Amino acid sequence: MAAKSNPRVKGESPPIVSSAHLVSDQSAEMSEFEFGLIVASNAFHRWVVHCMAAAGLKDLTPLDVVVLHHVTHRARDKRLADICFIMNVEDTHLVNYALKKLLSLGVVASQKNGKEVTYAATESGRAYVQRYREIRESCLIDALQADDALNRDIGELARLLRVLSGMYDQAARAAASL
Repeated sequence: MAAKSNPRVKGESPPIVSSAHLVSDQSAEMSEFEFGLIVASNAFHRWVVHCMAAAGLKDLTPLDVVVLHHVTHRARDKRLADICFIMNVEDTHLVNYALKKLLSLGVVASQKNGKEVTYAATESGRAYVQRYREIRESCLIDALQADDALNRDIGELARLLRVLSGMYDQAARAAASL
């Protein structure tokens, strides 16, 4: 049974979705959002890997790149649990594997404080992140040609993504309790 089309402005295109069988009569927009998120997420992952390769660090996964960025963030030592919490990664093994890879490349260093291990970017890691930033400015930010209105829209989109991440987290907890 096909989902009824969501009431839209006459003449407007049908929703662009990846899973028509999931389109809800109550919110076709959520299916459109999810498809956009899938496509944007994959494009973002491809971007960070290529940008970091252009900066000189090749063969990293998207998670490796974002972990390096987070470890560099604010020049403070980070614990594995804190990295996972901030990045909303449930499987600590994935982040731990990324940290080991970054340690072996010499871009992250670890330090033991009692029972805890903390991680920080090395000088080499900070240099790669700085080069990444330069490439990002050149290839992404300059191409964006953002004006105040577009930057406001991007900020609002970021806010909505944070709200939706909370909704998805709550829905995941609800589904796990079924």
